[in-house]
Amino acid sequence: MGKMPSQKDLFEVSGPTNCPHHQRSVMASLVQGVYVMERDRQWNRHGHDARAPAWWRSFHFEMRQALVDATDSSVFGAVYAFQPPWLGPAAVASAPHYVVAFRGTITKKASAFRDLKLDLQLVGNGLHRTSRFHAAMQAIQGVVAAAAAGQHHRVWLAGHSLGSAIATLGVKAMARAGVVLPTFLFNAPFPSTPVEKIGDRRVKQGIRIANSFVTAGVAAVLHKGGAGGGASGGYDAFAMLARWVPNVFVNPGDPISAEYVGYFNHRKKMEDIGAGAVGRLATRNSVKDLLLGIGRAGGCEPLHLFPSAVLTVNRGPSPDFKVAHGIHQWWRPDLELECSAHYY
Repeated sequence: MGKMPSQKDLFEVSGPTNCPHHQRSVMASLVQGVYVMERDRQWNRHGHDARAPAWWRSFHFEMRQALVDATDSSVFGAVYAFQPPWLGPAAVASAPHYVVAFRGTITKKASAFRDLKLDLQLVGNGLHRTSRFHAAMQAIQGVVAAAAAGQHHRVWLAGHSLGSAIATLGVKAMARAGVVLPTFLFNAPFPSTPVEKIGDRRVKQGIRIANSFVTAGVAAVLHKGGAGGGASGGYDAFAMLARWVPNVFVNPGDPISAEYVGYFNHRKKMEDIGAGAVGRLATRNSVKDLLLGIGRAGGCEPLHLFPSAVLTVNRGPSPDFKVAHGIHQWWRPDLELECSAHYY
């Protein structure tokens, strides 16, 4: 018999109940299923003792493949297949055939060292070189290949925190190959100075406007000096992603993801003041990444910069970081949500 499970692992205790935003609730639950699979593994919970299956079976999904990190044998993702009861053609037509989901960092027991090392590689823009990402990419490509012709939109991706970054890397690669996949990113990391945490609105705007002009200036100088692929190569790579419109879920109380709020709102502000070209250039670059050569070699922009998104912000109270960054908030029925669409 394994250890007593956390209450948060039990679907019947912590899972969603009558959530009106069904897609968000289900995708977050499938990600939670990956977390609980890894904890089942660590705590030797098997068969009837396993807590993970309820997180997907409750929504008529089957777990087709557990994605295992070759370095530490931890479960970091899963491929789910939708097996619905008869719901009628309209309901089934709007549902995915497959979902590929990725968990974030677990800071306890066997997976902590590996996960934290990957977090550092994420900050250093090296996540694409890791074996975990390569395994994730193989799974995504395999599921897309298995989908029926013309049905790529029925393959959905979901991730939380570090898992959002892995999903983003994979879906960007697929988008550049012409395959656009619906994506749900919960608390996706935005590795930048947390300007959004500044209380004074005018100070925040001033910092962002100044940063946009500095970024645009650095990009122009590097392009004029012939450094790497230049601004036009970065623009082409970024513009290729414009048809991909991920669903991005953030909490202003979460310093890891909160900057997405300012990132998209600032772009609109730059348009309003007649500096749209500068804002768009800053949108696809950062000074740090330009100086390090990221975004020029290979014509690839930094991981955390998106051309378009449907941004959902949880404005409800979050007493601490654990709640603000947690996956559990996203299936609560009483959320104070603010949604906005941003297109490149």
